[in-house]
Amino acid sequence: METVKLLLSIFSATGVLGMATAAIISRVRREKEHDEATEKGLQALLRDRLIYQYDKYKDKGYAPIYAKENFENLYQQYHRLGANGVMDDIYNDFRKLPVRKE
Repeated sequence: METVKLLLSIFSATGVLGMATAAIISRVRREKEHDEATEKGLQALLRDRLIYQYDKYKDKGYAPIYAKENFENLYQQYHRLGANGVMDDIYNDFRKLPVRKE
């Protein structure tokens, strides 16, 4: 009888642990998906601001120092998120803009 109680206790504990483990894994998976969505959204916003700033100041033919500093900061954060490619060319073109109108 004691052996049966012991076995039942072990199986019950294993079942509870299994359910708890499944719940934890599910939560971690949801948090990971949320983090990835947040990161992709942030990348999209940074990219949008970079392109907006690039277009605005390229049309003017120059970019004030504060705009260049802001662009640099936006680009560095965008770059750290692992997004590059076309934005590298835009970044390099923006850096070439003079600080004052010629």
